[in-house]
Amino acid sequence: MDSSMYEIIVNSLSAHVAVLDSRGFIIETNRAWQQFAEENSIEGDADSLGVNYFAICEAARESGELEGDLIPLGIRKVLDGELLEFVTQYPCHSPTKRRWYNLRVLPYRSENDHRVVVVHEDITPIVLAQEEVRNKEVELRRKSEKLEETNIALKVLLEHRDRDLIALEQRMTANIRELVLPYVEKLKNSRIGHREKTLADIVESHLNDIITPFLNRLSSLHLLLTPQEVEVAVLVRQGKSSQEIADILGISLSTIGFHRKNLRRKLDLHDRSKNMRTYLLSLK
Repeated sequence: MDSSMYEIIVNSLSAHVAVLDSRGFIIETNRAWQQFAEENSIEGDADSLGVNYFAICEAARESGELEGDLIPLGIRKVLDGELLEFVTQYPCHSPTKRRWYNLRVLPYRSENDHRVVVVHEDITPIVLAQEEVRNKEVELRRKSEKLEETNIALKVLLEHRDRDLIALEQRMTANIRELVLPYVEKLKNSRIGHREKTLADIVESHLNDIITPFLNRLSSLHLLLTPQEVEVAVLVRQGKSSQEIADILGISLSTIGFHRKNLRRKLDLHDRSKNMRTYLLSLK
């Protein structure tokens, strides 16, 4: 392959390529290098021929760029044969644009010339993509931490609510036992008729059910019981017969039979050998 073909290939590359002699002077650049120099108003000729690359690095070092020390050292090691290749990445920002480059230094493949090839490749899209991924990871961690904090706060609120419910139940139970049941007992012991006494017994029984888990357990079954079915269930649990329940609720015996049938269906007591009262008593 002749030199003109090599020149065509190098000028076709998007990477910026320069050839340095043993003292670091630029002796050849490709079209991409020259175009970059023109677009960024680099001082001197666009081809940079005769410019000392080490002097460029020294100027960068004086401006505070760490690569100003690292890159010349890598180039010299390749020139001296200590390294077969030197690679590093560095920022190259302009006043209007953020850019990053990958720098690769390779030995010039010639027995007669002691030179190196310096290749600058624009990796800005890759760096920006990596930066975006990192930013998203930070945002995701922030949202995750916020969600965890919210979950902890919610857990604390639920624990407070549970404690408040327990305290409310305890206060209600104490009030019923101390402020209501004693008067129901006095009413039962007073001179009242049989029907009134039965109703007082039912009131007392209902109050005792309220302060025990039975009604809560019954409602937790999500059986969609009607209010009257709940009344029938409570009276069945107390051992009342269908006739007694009909008399107490003031409804017909056939209606009680209808409610009992619905209760068995909703309680999944399809086997007639299973006693409904026994089942209801098990709901503690």
